[in-house]
Amino acid sequence: MKNRTLIFEETFNEGTLPNQSNWDYDVGGKGWGNGELQYYTYANPENVKIQDGKLIITAVKKEVEGHPITSTRLVTRGKKHWLYGRFEVRTKMPKGKGTWPAIWMLGVDEENLGWPRMGEIDIMEHVGRDQDTVHFSLHTEKYNHPKKTQITYVSKIANVSDEFKTYVMDWSEDKISFEVDNQHYATFYKKDYADSWPFDKPHYLILNLAMGGGFGGQVDMTCLPATLEIESIRVYQ
Repeated sequence: MKNRTLIFEETFNEGTLPNQSNWDYDVGGKGWGNGELQYYTYANPENVKIQDGKLIITAVKKEVEGHPITSTRLVTRGKKHWLYGRFEVRTKMPKGKGTWPAIWMLGVDEENLGWPRMGEIDIMEHVGRDQDTVHFSLHTEKYNHPKKTQITYVSKIANVSDEFKTYVMDWSEDKISFEVDNQHYATFYKKDYADSWPFDKPHYLILNLAMGGGFGGQVDMTCLPATLEIESIRVYQ
């Protein structure tokens, strides 16, 4: 890639669980601020595994602490974080109403600032109740989902649950842009949101498959198990 250096790469060709040097787990079933149904487990092969050169995150019908579904939420918090760069994730979405996969980032200063002041970059969100509709979004103190002011672009993209696609977020000092399979979809400029732009500080990466909640909607339990598959993650600077 012209004038860019590959600084992080995951191709999921080794081991049976994610590399602990890069990944940790968010664990629990507290609804995660969205009323989600799943309980996130820790390194449970039912919910996360590396197989055939892919990371596979699976939501399954299993009750834990009153939650009817278990799943996985992987984070690089405390292990890897980045300020600016080109982030490429090759992935295939699950199918089924209630599925809510996301590839996203949060600012590292969440303890002091909290959400959404520390910033959120949604590289990709998809909900099964609206198949083949992809959301690219930014959340900040002023522009966020609870206020219905989030900075967002929504597009129909065919076959996201049938084939692997490469989702790209390109982040620089003055803008953040999004593309899928080399097609550009949106660019958000700092100058347009300068009064609330926390994207000048490092962020860490999150991969998760949520179920239900305010965005995921009603869950069709017959769609379980549902899988989010990731072939590769690359970061260039």
